[in-house]
Amino acid sequence: MSADEELAKDLGLLSAITIGIGTMIGAGIFVLPGTAVARAGPLAAATFVIGGVTALFTALSASELGTAMPKSGGAYFYVNRALGPLFGSISGWANWLGLAFASAFYMYGFGEYVNQLVGVPALALGPITISAAQTIGLVGAALFIAINYVGAKETGGLQIAIVLTLLGILGLFTVVGLFNAELESLRPIAPEGTPGEVLPVTAIVFVSYLGFVQITSVAEEIKDPGRNLPLAVIGSVLIVTVVYALFLVVLLAAVPNELVANNETAVVDAAELLFGQYSVFGIGLGRLGWGLLLLGGLLATASSANASILSSSRINFAMGREKILSPSVNDIHERFGTPFKSILITGGLIIGFLLFGNLKLLSTAGSVLHLIVYGLLNIALIVMREAEPAEYDPDFEVPLYPFVPIIGAISSFALIAYIEPFVILLSAALVVFAGIWYLLYARQRVESAGVFVNWILERSEEMPDAAVAAADSVRPDAARVAGTDGGDFRVMVPLANPRTETELITLAGAIAKQRAGTVHAVHIVQVPDQTPLERGAEQTDRIDAESQKLLEQAREDAETFGADVETHTVLSHRSFEEIFDAARTFEADQVVMGWGPTTHGRAESRLDELTHDLPCDFLVLKDRGFDPEHILLPTAGGPDSVLGAETVRLLRTEFGSRVTLLHAVGEDESREEGEQFLEEWAAENGLADADLLIDDRDVETAIADAATDATLLVIGATERGLLSRLVRGSLVLDVLDDVECSVLLAERARKRTLRERLLGLKKDE
Repeated sequence: MSADEELAKDLGLLSAITIGIGTMIGAGIFVLPGTAVARAGPLAAATFVIGGVTALFTALSASELGTAMPKSGGAYFYVNRALGPLFGSISGWANWLGLAFASAFYMYGFGEYVNQLVGVPALALGPITISAAQTIGLVGAALFIAINYVGAKETGGLQIAIVLTLLGILGLFTVVGLFNAELESLRPIAPEGTPGEVLPVTAIVFVSYLGFVQITSVAEEIKDPGRNLPLAVIGSVLIVTVVYALFLVVLLAAVPNELVANNETAVVDAAELLFGQYSVFGIGLGRLGWGLLLLGGLLATASSANASILSSSRINFAMGREKILSPSVNDIHERFGTPFKSILITGGLIIGFLLFGNLKLLSTAGSVLHLIVYGLLNIALIVMREAEPAEYDPDFEVPLYPFVPIIGAISSFALIAYIEPFVILLSAALVVFAGIWYLLYARQRVESAGVFVNWILERSEEMPDAAVAAADSVRPDAARVAGTDGGDFRVMVPLANPRTETELITLAGAIAKQRAGTVHAVHIVQVPDQTPLERGAEQTDRIDAESQKLLEQAREDAETFGADVETHTVLSHRSFEEIFDAARTFEADQVVMGWGPTTHGRAESRLDELTHDLPCDFLVLKDRGFDPEHILLPTAGGPDSVLGAETVRLLRTEFGSRVTLLHAVGEDESREEGEQFLEEWAAENGLADADLLIDDRDVETAIADAATDATLLVIGATERGLLSRLVRGSLVLDVLDDVECSVLLAERARKRTLRERLLGLKKDE
């Protein structure tokens, strides 16, 4: 397996918001007003508001799930993790094809606007007639597919510039429209026959709100996702809803409704009419208005189409990672470094949809498929809240739970009922296909059964027989054989120094083998602050040369234990701090790392210790020649010593180690009490057959003497608070200089209050 190259978290709040806004402000507002006004009259503005409110419920749910599970794949990943791979297959295919339909819709709209500019005749290919908009859309689609194939992509700065330009153009149009608005143009607000069209039109225009969940697809790359992801997701929906509603109200109040109805480029014609009333130096501004809104339409539709193609490849990546699709779909082009197969497949779908679809079909199909995903996403939140898996720890929580996700699910599914029957049948056929795909292909390959299935099976005696039978019938074969949710224990090893690589991999490989897990060897390449990560990523030859030898040796060392191994290269402006983000990115259960200059009795730096909890358990090795022949484990109880005991048991099984447990009797404890404690603790932690050693002296002296003939000292992280250690020092650091063998610091991931961080509550173990 070749090394995967990853980018660190470098997307700020503004960049994340522009991903959502840039995807949403597209053909929806520039093309669909004509259809909406023709059917709903002035109530067309209400349809966009209802669509925005519906999206907002799902945006809240997506924000909580995104902060708890910031992984590539976004909505697909959350549904797959919570509801299991059957629903994961449904949501993955729906999300993927929904984006393809939406991209085709955007390119159709792009074609309408380009046709306004240059004029292109329709093409007749035998019995098939291709309209001018379709012809231009096909050319545009081919162009964007090619751009994504070769890897040229817009930078974050360009995306921000496009979004700000779009907002500026829409804002200018709105201001000019306000000067010409007449309330009488909005009367009657609900012409005869239009109230019944509000929800059907809302279902059509909902394609205008497909961008916000795409922010969660890049959650792994967002800085401080606990804060920035909810702000970006919810903020983008609110901003776009206000822009849509205000823009449409002003449009209908400023120009005759007849000009807008059934006109795919109504905003361009309206701009020419409104701006034409003004002149500068005797020159009419009508063509300026026409040109500005035409430019806005081109930018919006092109940006949305490109963003959708980019997002689809991320969904393919997540489905391949979970083995619902063949991982070969994510093969990287040797020259361009892009997932070329995924891009070509998606591109083929877009072209096919463009050839055989029309604006209404493409928009409604995109809407229905995403409404299915959004409904499942809200249900996924309810499952995660009720099942309470240990790893579910969101930084943002949905307010008014459970009403928000319940309303989000019901409203999403309910809107589907207002779509024309043919599109509903088409979408139902896709759901059936996705279910069959899972049962016939993916079920034999995927390993994770999902939180919901495991929750039911763990309570099989309490649950109805039908529910247990249904859960067991869809459980992946791999999970069925293992009797667990796949059981893939992930041990991450951050690598920087070839001299310490072998010892760390030896330790990690032994743990992974005993736990039937996987070693993730991660080479963190630090890029100077002055160099953008994107620019650093361009130096792939140099980075590959530096990483290849280190990662290849790590792979060989891990494989000697029979452990599976994956290798990754991460580009970052940070080195030590990036370890903790990488642990979250790769969902590590445990990190095995070398002793660094910031190690001061705990795995994290002092700043991180004050502000963050560890993402997983950590083992930090002070290497003086890794030799587990005789392991000394001092203990006074506590979670870190328990982690040390778990590690010692694994090493003893792998290497046949001799184990000595040490307990230094405290001032308020008799020797007999100390002996009783150590015997009970050893039995509780599976080390009853270890050598037991009681010492009446101070802890530091007792450990130093006991370690004289030990080859490895395993010690729990200090329980003293930061202020206490600054004043009195740390037992771990004091002992470190007193012993000659290697030292392994064990620190269990757990939540700590600010008081515990500063003052500590327990004595050193």
